[in-house]
Amino acid sequence: MKNERNFYIDGKWVTPHSKKTLEVLNPANEEVIGTITLGDQDDVNNAVAAAKKAFVTFSKTTVAERATLIEKIIAAYQKRMPEIATTVSQEMGAPLSLANMAQAPAGLGHFAYTLNAMKTFEWEKDKGRNRIVHEAIGVCALITPWNWPLNQIAAKVAPAIAAGCTMILKPTEIAPLNAIIFAEVMHEAGVPPGVFNLVNGDGPGVGVALSSHPDVDMVSFTGSTRAGISVAQNAAPTVKRVTQELGGKSANILLDDADFPKAVAQGMGSCVMNSGQSCNAPTRMLVPLKRMDEAAAIAKATAMAAKVGDPAKADTTAGPVISKVQWNKIQGLIKKGIDEGAKLECGGEGLPDGLNHGYFVKPTVFSHVTNDMTIAREEIFGPVLSIIGYKDDADAIRIANDTLYGLSGYVQSASIERARNVARQIRAGNIHVNGAGVDPAAPFGGYKQSGNGREFSEWGLEEFLETKAILGYNAA
Repeated sequence: MKNERNFYIDGKWVTPHSKKTLEVLNPANEEVIGTITLGDQDDVNNAVAAAKKAFVTFSKTTVAERATLIEKIIAAYQKRMPEIATTVSQEMGAPLSLANMAQAPAGLGHFAYTLNAMKTFEWEKDKGRNRIVHEAIGVCALITPWNWPLNQIAAKVAPAIAAGCTMILKPTEIAPLNAIIFAEVMHEAGVPPGVFNLVNGDGPGVGVALSSHPDVDMVSFTGSTRAGISVAQNAAPTVKRVTQELGGKSANILLDDADFPKAVAQGMGSCVMNSGQSCNAPTRMLVPLKRMDEAAAIAKATAMAAKVGDPAKADTTAGPVISKVQWNKIQGLIKKGIDEGAKLECGGEGLPDGLNHGYFVKPTVFSHVTNDMTIAREEIFGPVLSIIGYKDDADAIRIANDTLYGLSGYVQSASIERARNVARQIRAGNIHVNGAGVDPAAPFGGYKQSGNGREFSEWGLEEFLETKAILGYNAA
């Protein structure tokens, strides 16, 4: 890749100040597929200075001008879609089919939904004698993870552009190559110099420098709760806005009238998709105690039918997890589940049969889990399902809410009114009723330690705006 060791600052590819590099591995075969530079404070300073300078003019552009720019970004992105999908598959392990159908299109979708939102957004309104104005917050640091890389990059860049902000993107250092292509897309689309900047690096070297920088007005972070806490702490002395989309441990409540064969299979499938590396995965399945064994049998059959292997093969449904570190974490939690007395229905420790390298995890089902077990409390971020029994609807709601997290929840019932009633009682930001999927037209974000703020569509746009009251604006 031509620009893999360079940074994109002030409208051009530049040689970094830092000389420290990092190899990018393909998690399916553990081979090196690229080498990036890890930035330092000087690289961050250069990018922030470019963004600060560009903000003076870009913040004054009209909504129509920014909408035209987003249309150009969409056109440039579309041309690179196959390359983006292939790159994502190679560097983070998603099956190529998933990368083509979901990973790459997700980025395009956020630009399209943001374009629609900005055209109907009420940028100014009168309130009596006063004018209420929404305007760009300023220079923004965007810090993104590896599990759905283009989804999270575009969910931040698109509304930042729409709002009139300038930005520095620090993508994950584990799967950064797709972000380099994204920067090339932005350049081809004619994004003005300094509006979009890319600095690769790790958390200590670039993440801390960005979140603590006095000229950064806002940090939008997606990642682990642990890292999100660090970002907030580093940002606190400069009192900048921090929005966070963090971890999850979502409950999937199957009420006693649910279609169990369908609901259990769908829930288990969601845990296997993307190798379980989704913050909103329904990893706690709550079922009536008397139907525990029935649910476990369906989940086991679904898990064992998953095809784990080479992401490039058409029949693969689950690739590897992202890294050796993540693989080891998942293995440790699987062992913890066994040690704490959960019933292992299938899967378990070690590599799947027939695989002797790569970071592959067996799709794993635990039944007879109690909500105080480690596998029910901690975000595993792998294809591991915990099935928990409940006594009645009230008990299911109690268990669902008994977590530090609050990103998503799921409810399955033959009665839509019953499902709605339970959905309203779950303390989470996104509740999926009877298999409804994520919708870019709806807000996305969590309660409690799953973060703060909301992304997608007009809610994402609002995150990058300040509200100004011009008092007496309409005085005679």
